[in-house]
Amino acid sequence: MTRMTSTARPLLNRRLAEFGTTIFAEMSALALRTGSINLGQGFPDTDGPEEVREAAVRALRDGRGNQYPPGPGVPELRTAIAAHQQRWYGLTYDPDTEVLVTAGATEAIAAALLALVEPGDEVVALEPYYDSYAACIAMAGGTRVPVTLRPHEGAFRLDLDELRDAVTERTRLLLINTPHNPTGTVLTREELTAIAELAVERDLLVVTDEVYEHLVFDEAGHVPLATLPGMRERTVTIGSSGKTFSFTGWKVGWVTAAPALVSAVRSAKQFLTYVSSGPFQYAVAEALALPDSYFSAFREDMRAKRDLLAAGLTEAGFTVHRTAGTYFITTDIRPLGFDDGFAFCRSLPERAGVVAIPNAVFYDHREAGAPFVRFAFCKQRPVLEEAAARLKALAD
Repeated sequence: MTRMTSTARPLLNRRLAEFGTTIFAEMSALALRTGSINLGQGFPDTDGPEEVREAAVRALRDGRGNQYPPGPGVPELRTAIAAHQQRWYGLTYDPDTEVLVTAGATEAIAAALLALVEPGDEVVALEPYYDSYAACIAMAGGTRVPVTLRPHEGAFRLDLDELRDAVTERTRLLLINTPHNPTGTVLTREELTAIAELAVERDLLVVTDEVYEHLVFDEAGHVPLATLPGMRERTVTIGSSGKTFSFTGWKVGWVTAAPALVSAVRSAKQFLTYVSSGPFQYAVAEALALPDSYFSAFREDMRAKRDLLAAGLTEAGFTVHRTAGTYFITTDIRPLGFDDGFAFCRSLPERAGVVAIPNAVFYDHREAGAPFVRFAFCKQRPVLEEAAARLKALAD
């Protein structure tokens, strides 16, 4: 029998030592155990358009994508992604050299950071941030430098002076997320212009996570950073089909960028999944060509669900911060007599039969996120109505 050698060194790579089981796994398990409504993890509880699902079935039956697809992605999807960027934003990309298909946005983030960051490089990221950001920066050997979004006049805002002060001679890139998960903030054109000017001035790369691009509820709409002066050649833009078409399990994301940047990201990506989601790539290509009416109806449906849940949370006694995009609402629990989001979320299923996520998990500065809790509204209306009714017990 082989015996493991005992050493003082931990088995887990020290770069990942701070990252345990994700809060999403913990809270989803708690929802199952207690029979609670899960408004924690951000996935829809209904499938997307039937014609898109049928396109995947058709691809499977026709034998398209059942074997390894091309490493950069199937040509049909790369062409559709380029057409999407042109259609919505006037951005022109070569499908052959400037588009890369990934296993969801999560792999795109990982591949971009592994490709572009070396040990000793600093990565400036907006805090709170999606939890994979910190892990991917760590795996690349970089140092994350958080710039904290803070509540101001009912929403979370970016302090541009703080952002500028965070950049040093060691800064390699800015990691930007807009529309922003978990706060629901959408960076304004003025804020994005200031970010672009800083990147050009300091010769920084920018990785921008724009997976919620079609869920901006304000009239101004989404402004891709790559559309601003000096940014096309230094920006890696990340998109995803999961959030727009409600097929999150398909894991089809993408990168658009200048050829040299795409080549670098592809060099890392090929040693992660290599390829994935073959038949689904053909279906997403068709989805991206859906008429404008689909995208507007999708946005209006989510806006109505946002308003429904926001009203219920307000009635329950939460302070509700304004959500301009994504499908998340961030609340302040202090009016309910709590200041610890972890304790609040772990007790909420027993007290109200609802699961949420403590925002502190998205912070390096845990104390800055302690009183904030995130709820997802990408659920069916009856589910949100029932959740609102249950949460009312907190006020009662």
